Amino acid sequence: MTTATKIKFPNRYDIVGSFLRPAKLKEARADFQAHKISREALTKVEDEQISQLVKKEIEVGLKDVTAGEFRRSWWHLDFFDGLNGAHFFTPEKGYLFNGEETRKGGIKIIDKISYNPDHPFFADFSYLNQIVPDGVTAKQTIPSPSVFFPNKEAEIYDEHYTNFDDFLNDVIDAYQKTVQHFYDLGCRYLQIDDTSWGMWASFSKETINPDLKPLCEAAVKAINAIADNKPADLTLSMHVCRGNYDSHWAGAGAYDPVADYLAQLHIDGYFLEYDDERSGGFEPLKKVANNGRHQRIVLGLVITKKPELESEALLKQRIRKAEQFVSLNDLCLSPQCGFASTEEGNRLTAQDQWSKIKLVVDVANQVWPD
Repeated sequence: MTTATKIKFPNRYDIVGSFLRPAKLKEARADFQAHKISREALTKVEDEQISQLVKKEIEVGLKDVTAGEFRRSWWHLDFFDGLNGAHFFTPEKGYLFNGEETRKGGIKIIDKISYNPDHPFFADFSYLNQIVPDGVTAKQTIPSPSVFFPNKEAEIYDEHYTNFDDFLNDVIDAYQKTVQHFYDLGCRYLQIDDTSWGMWASFSKETINPDLKPLCEAAVKAINAIADNKPADLTLSMHVCRGNYDSHWAGAGAYDPVADYLAQLHIDGYFLEYDDERSGGFEPLKKVANNGRHQRIVLGLVITKKPELESEALLKQRIRKAEQFVSLNDLCLSPQCGFASTEEGNRLTAQDQWSKIKLVVDVANQVWPD
């Protein structure tokens, strides 16, 4: 079981977390939902497919690996559903992603939110950590607490709290205890996935909309409370996402409106999407670079929504542009997002997926040969 590593994370070449679900896994999940196979039979297939995934991740050279979110249907709802006080439900409509309506899913908060010592994600991580060999780190991902903020557009409804501060304090406590539990299981690399910052930026122009400031401040408070409470040798990174469903996105806009808030976070690294013009320029990165924390910024330059492979020359050119605002020593490279934030997955093949991962590894090894 892996519990420590000498590699600094985020790594020079890294991953966001999710991978395309193999056909065998999709078939098993469908059979389970149709009551054709047992939970034990589904778990066996999941174990087999995760084991094969980890072997492939290591084969392409990754130093940290995930379970691909193979046991999840949604990147975020499954985690919230596992906390005490919240449960999954099927709303009347899905989310809108650049004109496409997603599968339906939401969360209702029906009681006090609290840490669940039997959260299924703990057993999931334990399995991953047991099959990861020495020299490779098991990376766990969970949604950011800000994604849990009640919001009818996100289909998250609060039917219990009458005071947001009470809700926020309970969420912070639940996350702190959850993070500690992951650590006790051997986790040394944890990533929180956050669509809030990307969407808040897309709702604003050069500066954040006044009505969003309280939410930004609450997100900073929650994330820093988690970061400041974590064990010193646990790396905590954050992926800022603009939506990822069936190769569609939900938000567009530069990071400028939220850069001041991102620079306040006490995390160890940022995974930022820079796959196309929707992301804006690298100028906002200077605010993070100037905060004195020497956090690593992972440039998500390789798109996971399309099969076309970027050129090495283009990636190197863009890294050089980012270097105008951030020291090369504080930069890393990754795909822009995961390949399957939901079990549907994006519109590319497994071969496309691994070609993109290999491209990230190859370019990073050339840019940072040490």
